[in-house]
Amino acid sequence: MKIIVLAGGLSPERDVSLISGAGICRTLRERGHKAFLLDVYLGLPYDSDKLEEVFDLPGAGLEIAQGIKTTAPDIEAVKASRPDQSECYLGPNVVELCRLADITFMGLHGSVGENGKMQATFDVLGIKYTGPNSLGCAMSMNKLVAKQVFKMTRVPTPRGTSLTEKTKDTTLDELGYYLPLVVKPCSSGSSLGVYICHTEEDYKEAVRRSFDEDHQDEVVIEPFIRGREYACGIFAGKALPLVEIIPRDEVFSYENKYQDGGATEICPPISLDAKMMKKIQRAGEKAFEALRMDVYARADFIVDETDGRFYCLEMNGLPGMTPTSLLPRAALNAGMDYGELCEKIIEESMKVRG
Repeated sequence: MKIIVLAGGLSPERDVSLISGAGICRTLRERGHKAFLLDVYLGLPYDSDKLEEVFDLPGAGLEIAQGIKTTAPDIEAVKASRPDQSECYLGPNVVELCRLADITFMGLHGSVGENGKMQATFDVLGIKYTGPNSLGCAMSMNKLVAKQVFKMTRVPTPRGTSLTEKTKDTTLDELGYYLPLVVKPCSSGSSLGVYICHTEEDYKEAVRRSFDEDHQDEVVIEPFIRGREYACGIFAGKALPLVEIIPRDEVFSYENKYQDGGATEICPPISLDAKMMKKIQRAGEKAFEALRMDVYARADFIVDETDGRFYCLEMNGLPGMTPTSLLPRAALNAGMDYGELCEKIIEESMKVRG
């Protein structure tokens, strides 16, 4: 198959996306596919009448994933590096190459990519793509909307509220919330802009910084729950084995996720009995269905250390897809290696999209 692996973009998760995309592209080429890694924002300046030969280029576009760091990227520098300085989010030849491909593998993370806008664009253009549909992506990316859907469908989730630019000066007393609590952007990923607040000063600073994260217009406030964290991958509506996440610090931060030694990940977890694991898996499947998702995703849970109750924190529409990411790790435990998982994602996506 001819496959464009779409990654990069202007999200703070740009570099993580490029790492995921490179892993996907390499394994698909090893399995005989004509895969090419393409940055959705920078695109590929190329003669329009020779685009077919892009799928046979020896480098497969992988050079764009070299030199990736574990710190958030300089987005303004990325914008400045685009030769045409166009206001269009889609770079040169992105649409044309995706049309030429049999399918576009979505390796994007965060904002445009996980919020449904790219999926909706491809739906309109008749371009097949992997991963959840535009509606599922839009609802899951907005943490407050997802929380409201979870409550309506009886998926256990922490109570929460939100602040906008107009209400960001609201005090904790006015909100009716007590410390410690969590402040996080309403539409972001990789734990960027997530803060645990123990004092009033922590809270005020966290609100300010969360609004600054990727130009947010809303932030979510919820009680801090101390406990063990678990990732529940969902494929074709069915839960994969759980992965327990033990971060080095109090929170599973951006740095902890992508730096060596930042966290210990155990699959399957030894801290849960079989009955509790099944309950969390069923809740993950229910959350996936409630958000109208398809193909694959990953639900994140926490089990309160005080009373043993579990809560769904959020759903990730396009979770990390490096060979050692949480979803591939769970799939491997279920007997599906990384290359097979990538091909199964394509197969399921083709089935869903006709």
